[in-house]
Amino acid sequence: MQRIAVIGGTGMTGECVVDYALKKGLKVRLLYRSETTLPERFKDKVDLVKGNVLNLDDCKNVIDGVDGVCIILGTRNKLEATTELSTGTQNLITAMKEKSIRRFSIVMSSFLFRPLNEVPGVFHKLNEEHKRMLDLTKASGLEYVAILPPHISDEPSTDYSVQHDDAPGRAISKYDLAKFVVDSLEQNEHIGKVCGVAKKVAQ
Repeated sequence: MQRIAVIGGTGMTGECVVDYALKKGLKVRLLYRSETTLPERFKDKVDLVKGNVLNLDDCKNVIDGVDGVCIILGTRNKLEATTELSTGTQNLITAMKEKSIRRFSIVMSSFLFRPLNEVPGVFHKLNEEHKRMLDLTKASGLEYVAILPPHISDEPSTDYSVQHDDAPGRAISKYDLAKFVVDSLEQNEHIGKVCGVAKKVAQ
């Protein structure tokens, strides 16, 4: 894995994904919508593609020539009903198939591990959208890592645990989540799996 595309790289976790990938020595292509949300430090280090995940051609442009794709789509804390995240996911899957790119990691939420009656009502609409994203991911036929983090914190990086089909804890540092989003692209044990990640609790 030498060159990756990052979708959602100007959000809280997404910025950390770009920073970590650069630190790891990867070449990064970044899809961004607006100069106002683009971190200054990315401008001379990242291959920037202006566009929108809702536009299929923009998705094709940003992933052209990469080895893998990291998808960290968010709503910037908006909780109302939306289909933008799932539409963007479908566009990216379509683009990957057309460009013969097989491997991607994608971030949703650990609420998907719980029955709906255990998910706070305020998150139900967003949870429905994350479920659509997960269904599209599983049906893609591509080599995916579906990552379902719990609360994402600003805490410094620590050791973290990964568990398939369940959440191993209640919080994860944004730095550790970013690390797993990138590293998991080369960790075959997580390919085709739904992964919970969380800060490792001292025994």
